[in-house]
Amino acid sequence: MSAAERTVRRCLLVASAALLSLSATGPAALAAPAPPAGPTTAPPALMSQVGGARLGRPGTQVDLAPGVPVLPKDLTARSWIVSDAESGQVLAAHNAHWRLPPASTLKMLFADTVLPKFPATTEHTVAASDLAGVGAGSSLVGIRTGRAYTVRDLWLGVFLRSGNDAVHVLSAMNHGVARTVRDMQEHAADLQALDTHVVSPDGYDMPGQVSSAYDLTLFARSGLQKKDFRDYCSTVRARFGPSEIRNTNRLLSGDTDVPVYRGIAGVKNGNTTRAGATFTGVAERGGKVLLVTVMHPDGRGHNEVYKEAAKLFDWGFQADGKVQPVGRLVPPGTAAPATARPGPTASARQVPVTGGTGSEPVAGAPAGPGSGAGTALAVAAGLLVLLGGGAFLVNRRWPLPDLVRRRPRP
Repeated sequence: MSAAERTVRRCLLVASAALLSLSATGPAALAAPAPPAGPTTAPPALMSQVGGARLGRPGTQVDLAPGVPVLPKDLTARSWIVSDAESGQVLAAHNAHWRLPPASTLKMLFADTVLPKFPATTEHTVAASDLAGVGAGSSLVGIRTGRAYTVRDLWLGVFLRSGNDAVHVLSAMNHGVARTVRDMQEHAADLQALDTHVVSPDGYDMPGQVSSAYDLTLFARSGLQKKDFRDYCSTVRARFGPSEIRNTNRLLSGDTDVPVYRGIAGVKNGNTTRAGATFTGVAERGGKVLLVTVMHPDGRGHNEVYKEAAKLFDWGFQADGKVQPVGRLVPPGTAAPATARPGPTASARQVPVTGGTGSEPVAGAPAGPGSGAGTALAVAAGLLVLLGGGAFLVNRRWPLPDLVRRRPRP
C-alpha cells in the first residue's frame, strides 16, 4: 500500500468514526486534540466522541435507575471504563477519552499488531542490535544476546513479565522499531482508536505517547479475538529458559492483598513513573463477559489499580442488563461486511485448549479423562458487521471464542 493510499484510508477511517457517533448520538464526533506534552491533572473539556457523545464529556457517565447498583464511592482513577465485551455497550465510564500515558497496557496494541506475523514455533537468535533502545529502568524478562528463542517464548515474556527486551526483539524481527510503531499506529486507526499516539512499541514513557481508557479497551477487545493472544494473556506462570516466570497481572495471579478475581481471563497491566498504574482486564461470570480499564489511580495503596478494577468488575456484573448504556465500543473501521443471518447469534461452543509446553493448563473447568488440561469456555460465535449509510453497524454480540480462564494451582 502506497503512502498516498494509507493517507486516504486513514482519512476514511476518521470519517467513519465521526459518522458512527453522528448516527448514534446526534452531535458530530469531535476530533481528539494533539497529544499533550505531559500528564495533566484535569481532563480537557473537549474530548473525542467516538462511541457516543457522553463518552466525550469529563466526569463520570452512568445512568442509575431503580434496581441499578450505585458505583463504588472510593474510586480514585483519573480515567476508567466498564463495558460488555460481547455487545460493546459501555455500562459506565469516567473520562473515557482522556489521553493519558498508557505504560505497558500499550503492549496490547503491539501484540494485536505483530502477533499474527510470526508462527509461535519460529526461532530467532538475538543480536545485540535487537536490544538497542531498551529504556533505562525497563521491565525485562532477561533476554540474552546470542541465544535462540522461539516466538512463543518471546510472547510469554511480553505478557507475563511485560518484558521490554522481548518487545524490542519482536520489533527487530518486524523490520525494526520505527516500522513497528508505524504498523501499530495504522492498526490503531483501523480499530478507530483515535486517541492513541504511539512513540515506543513497549509503552515506555516517551513525550507525546498517549492513549485512553476507551482505546485500550478497543485493543483488548480486538486482541481477544485471537486465540494465541488469549492464551498468552491468561497464562499465570510458564518456563522461560531455566527459570519460571509468573504473570504480574495481580487479578490473574494474586498477591498478598489482592485475591485472584473469580472469572478473570487477562489482559494486561502497566506501571511507569509518568503513567502511574494502568490496567485492562477481561472477566466472565454468569455468562457475561466484561472489559474494565483503569488508568492512573491517585490512591496510594498497594495494588490500588487492581483493587479499583475488581470493584468495577463487581459493579458491572451486577449492573449489566439493568443499566442503560452510555456509549458503545465501535467495531474496526476495516471490518468486512457480512451476510446477515436470521435469528440470534450462534450459540456458545466448547473447544478444548491446552496450556502448551511450560505453561499452566486451564483451571476452573472440568478436565477430560486423563487430560489434565480442562475444557475452555467459548462465549459465542459469529461476528456480524453491516456496512450501510456511510457508518459501520455492528451486531450486538462480538464473540470471544474459546475464552480461557487460567488460575494458579493450589
